[in-house]
Amino acid sequence: MAYKIKLDIFEGPFDLLVYLIENARMSVYDIQVSEITEQYLRYIEDMKSLDVNLATEFMVLAAALIEIKSKMLLPRMKSDGEGLTEEDPRAELVQRILEYKRFKSAAELLELQEEQCQRIFVKPKEDLTPYTKETDEYLNLELSQFVKVFHLFLQKKKRLEEIRKNYARVERQKISIESRIEQIKNLFRSREKKNLNFRELLGPESNRYEVVLTFVSMLEMIRQKTVVVRQSVNFGEIYLSLKEKHGGPDKTEEGESVS
Repeated sequence: MAYKIKLDIFEGPFDLLVYLIENARMSVYDIQVSEITEQYLRYIEDMKSLDVNLATEFMVLAAALIEIKSKMLLPRMKSDGEGLTEEDPRAELVQRILEYKRFKSAAELLELQEEQCQRIFVKPKEDLTPYTKETDEYLNLELSQFVKVFHLFLQKKKRLEEIRKNYARVERQKISIESRIEQIKNLFRSREKKNLNFRELLGPESNRYEVVLTFVSMLEMIRQKTVVVRQSVNFGEIYLSLKEKHGGPDKTEEGESVS
């Protein structure tokens, strides 16, 4: 039976190899194969002295190191002294070491995250309906039905928003009766006329609110005896006359009335 070997700070053949390279302060791209092989084999002998059956991968890597060491001893130049006969024998080993280090770093990161997650405790969700007295309701709708209902909801929300904006605009435009009376007086002054048609008090785009406000303001001016109003027939034209200020009571023409 083969055992997974872990001695001090390394486990497995490549972990031991990386440890030896880093401990010797060698570059991974320029490994002194002869020195590293000797140290690796020495560790192998120490493990054998402990009567521990070595895993197969330790022996495989030891054989690979010996093979690379032997290739490094062979002449690598051509007979004419130009160029190398083959690529660096250490190239494949370097790639395997770099790949091992990448996976080891990823494993250490995952292990750290696992430790952090173990410190997090999540409270399970509880059913609060017995306390709120509100049961959950689930809608059994097809996707197309849900989209249609949601579209209607958006349209309703848009209409309500338009109504709200229009109401806010109207509220800002509203004026008091006192302000409207003052505007009517200014209209008499600006036109230098003592008689005006009721229609002349309204703008070209007056709405219902402005008409009602102007009519109520006219009634208030009659009560204050500021104007005299004449209407010959029911639903006929209404004419306003600005009264002059003097000490005695004002006299109006016979037949003046408001209908």
